Amino acid sequence: MGDVERALESLRRGAFVLVYDADGREEETDLAIASEFVTPASIRTLRKEAGGLICATVSGEVRARLGLPYMTDVLRRAGGMYPILNAVSTEDMKYDRHSAFSIAVNHRDTYTGVTDTDRAKTIARLAEIAKDALRRENGWAAHAFAEEFRSPGHVPLLNAAEPLLAERRGHTELTTALTIMAGLAPSATICEMMADDGRALPKEHAKAYARERNLVFLEGQDIVRAWRSWSV
Repeated sequence: MGDVERALESLRRGAFVLVYDADGREEETDLAIASEFVTPASIRTLRKEAGGLICATVSGEVRARLGLPYMTDVLRRAGGMYPILNAVSTEDMKYDRHSAFSIAVNHRDTYTGVTDTDRAKTIARLAEIAKDALRRENGWAAHAFAEEFRSPGHVPLLNAAEPLLAERRGHTELTTALTIMAGLAPSATICEMMADDGRALPKEHAKAYARERNLVFLEGQDIVRAWRSWSV
């Protein structure tokens, strides 16, 4: 069994996998789990053992059905009233042309939204709506989402670029592709792994973390190849 298939089996069991994007890109490893299996314990692991920003991805089809914007578009639209937003919404990242960030949300049944319990509830319910959105009539998903979530919140959403892994190959797209290939709700919950020196955890250290915990470590290029074969 190859590493990608092992990762898919892990995701189906609700286990974590590690995903490194690429040399010359962010050069970061994200700790990832299928959103539908997120629990308070999962959130605690992400914040204590990864340490970056805990986000939930959304596939392009789900994004369209929910009507989720890219945050840069929201800022530019509001720039007529608040010019500072035009100034800060320029996408001049050194590693990519377009940010995946959308809005940040809390489930309406949460309190502050930031506790492990609150974030787990927000993410798990998001995954349920994402799965249902693909098998129900158009219009249902946006209505259900608006009824259950509010923004701003403590779970940043990331929109996967379409066609998936055609141009943008960030952690958002790579992990979303894994959940789709695994037959799960098309949403992953991801968090960058940080080192104690304040920088991203080096790839070799991330590999060692995976070995010590019997977790699968994947390179982005391996996911891209698997996705191409699976899509055909």
